Amino acid sequence: MKQVIYIVGFGPGERAYMTQQAISVIEQADLVVGYTTYVKLLKEQFPEKEFYATPMRKEVDRCRAAVEEALQGKTVAMVSSGDSGIYGMAGVMLEVIEEMHADLEVIAVPGVTAASAAAAVLGAPLMHDFAVISLSDCMTSLELIYRRVSCAAEADFVICLYNPKSRSRTEYLEQAAQLILKHRAEKTPVGIVRNAGRSDQKAWITTLGQLKDEPVDMFCVVLIGNSQTYVKNGKMITPRGYCVTDSGADV
Repeated sequence: MKQVIYIVGFGPGERAYMTQQAISVIEQADLVVGYTTYVKLLKEQFPEKEFYATPMRKEVDRCRAAVEEALQGKTVAMVSSGDSGIYGMAGVMLEVIEEMHADLEVIAVPGVTAASAAAAVLGAPLMHDFAVISLSDCMTSLELIYRRVSCAAEADFVICLYNPKSRSRTEYLEQAAQLILKHRAEKTPVGIVRNAGRSDQKAWITTLGQLKDEPVDMFCVVLIGNSQTYVKNGKMITPRGYCVTDSGADV
């Protein structure tokens, strides 16, 4: 019988947002492997577990270490926040296992990704087709990122932006907003959630025209409505077409 590596998405970090499957796998694992910040979060929830952590940009090394431990007979849980297959560790783990010719079974455990966690706070902004785009150019060229933003805006997708702004990337969000404004009105509702699903969560709604002035950082998820999205009673709503109503938009 093959040894198993679990790739676990544990959601925003609070136990209430973890699936029962994720909790069960972490509890049963001999070793929990993850990014330093994620391991710190999980140590509070599972203090009795054995952990192995590596810093940012050491993802491949982390996966190789996990594979080696699994080949020695340990049940390993590779963890990442959100969902394991959405900007998570599932892809790189599968590539590393192939590279190492390791005879292991991989089981992905889905989790609550930032887009859905933020959308739940804001109301119902993702009721229709949407695109999720990361503004980080660590893995993708900035030219391609802007092309994706522009195409999503032209196609009238609701747009969810991950990694919208960092200390070194201060202009990308404003530039993305300018590209979207070519296809969308300035009054288009925009929801921003910082630390979605965590104890210090903050959320507010602004407009596309005002987005450049908002206090956004790497801990924020930015949800930009489509041409039909409106705000009512403090909630973002993107109609799906189930019924016809007067939106009475506030923003």
